[in-house]
Amino acid sequence: MTNYRSIDLFSGCGGLSVGMVQAGFSIKCAIDNDFDAIETYKLNFPGVQTILGDVRQLTANDFRDSLGSEKLHLLAGCPPCQGFSSIRRLNKKEEVHDERNDLVLEYYRLVKELKPHTIMMENVPGLVNYDNFNRMVTNLREVLKYHIDYRVVNIKNYGVPQSRKRLVLIGSRLGEIKVGEETCERVTVRDAIGNLVSPKDSLDPIHKMIAKHTPRVMKMIKLIPKNGGSRKDLPSEFILKCHKKKNVGFHDVYGRLRWDDYSTTITGGCLNPSKGRFLHPEEDRVISAREASLLQTFPPDYKFPEGISKTSLALLIGNALPPKFSYIQSRNIIEHLKKYNV
Repeated sequence: MTNYRSIDLFSGCGGLSVGMVQAGFSIKCAIDNDFDAIETYKLNFPGVQTILGDVRQLTANDFRDSLGSEKLHLLAGCPPCQGFSSIRRLNKKEEVHDERNDLVLEYYRLVKELKPHTIMMENVPGLVNYDNFNRMVTNLREVLKYHIDYRVVNIKNYGVPQSRKRLVLIGSRLGEIKVGEETCERVTVRDAIGNLVSPKDSLDPIHKMIAKHTPRVMKMIKLIPKNGGSRKDLPSEFILKCHKKKNVGFHDVYGRLRWDDYSTTITGGCLNPSKGRFLHPEEDRVISAREASLLQTFPPDYKFPEGISKTSLALLIGNALPPKFSYIQSRNIIEHLKKYNV
């Protein structure tokens, strides 16, 4: 059996890697500049070389220990996307300068140096409006001669219990390749977390990680209708002045998930009800860290470091690429590689 070798740039806590391994890739190296992310990654992928560092400081030589003289089948990565997010452009006519916007060019540089058979990159939809992305695509096609396909998709159409729009790009030096097609498998919040016991009855320390609320916030939460209610259902005394203004956004804050629907996008604020629709459909609490990870389609036994802060854990989970989506795209790439017998 062919050993399909891959590298995971900007690996985070391993969402992309979970899907790649499930599809059949052997990950040779994972890189991230966040300590908690790398510690989480090592817990779940003990045999993979990890590098805690800045991709901008790495060259192809840094991967020789893990790759040797072997060919790289896939270079995958999800450059940090906050610099491209729509929320950063809210009420602003011009682009927001963020040094992370340059990381797509670093991804291109490593593609140029490592020359993998295939590539895969995921990011927020807003990336398509940035010059760096379009410059990268042009160079991949015209300079490096990759066949490129990219599109904005909603991962809820790929069997993920979450509405989350993402840009996915794949490419191949071997021949034409297309982004993996939607599976149209519908998975709901109930399917993902409906069978979990309450955190207070759980032995799972990650499921026990839930936010503690002030008495006033707890009173608010108890007043929000089960299975989909939101702050708009609260008595006026609990609605902030800024939320009473016309055309104000953020309607999902202090909202409950709906059992038989998709979750809203799991973000880095997923353990804080003031950051979005992250309240449990039925219980008077925000979702737990384990529930958030399951809505992201991480395995039920996925490990996270002991003693990690809720803030860091929420960022790791919310910033990850859902493994189920990664699996479908990775499987699509392996079928492509098999076609060319490499």
